[in-house]
Amino acid sequence: MSDVFWLSERQFSRLVPLLPTDTRGKPRVDDLRVISGIVHVLKSGGRWVDAPVIYGPRKTLYNRFVRWAAKGVWLDIFHALAAAGGPPAEVLIDSSAVKAHRCASGGKGGNTRRPSVARVAGEPPKSMR
Repeated sequence: MSDVFWLSERQFSRLVPLLPTDTRGKPRVDDLRVISGIVHVLKSGGRWVDAPVIYGPRKTLYNRFVRWAAKGVWLDIFHALAAAGGPPAEVLIDSSAVKAHRCASGGKGGNTRRPSVARVAGEPPKSMR
């Protein structure tokens, strides 16, 4: 498995203070492994069920991602990491630029006048059966 993603110890040490500590019940699965798995799934664009087994239970990856999203943990991590590098000159989170032809706005072209539906409703159909 050469295409797996792992956070380095240095990267993970920056995240540790931002992770929730209010867990109850069973001990949490290793955060480094789970966060690396979540990043792998998000980077690859794959499904949670297709995550490599090396990251642990796939259901755990999904549950941790969803629960932390609801708590705002990912947003806090993003803001902390974005602020750590100083003010950026330009920030692009996720964007795409698509050029469209000038006629791509839909509808038929031309400048001919078309009667409204109300006027045409009383006329016989123009198509043949």
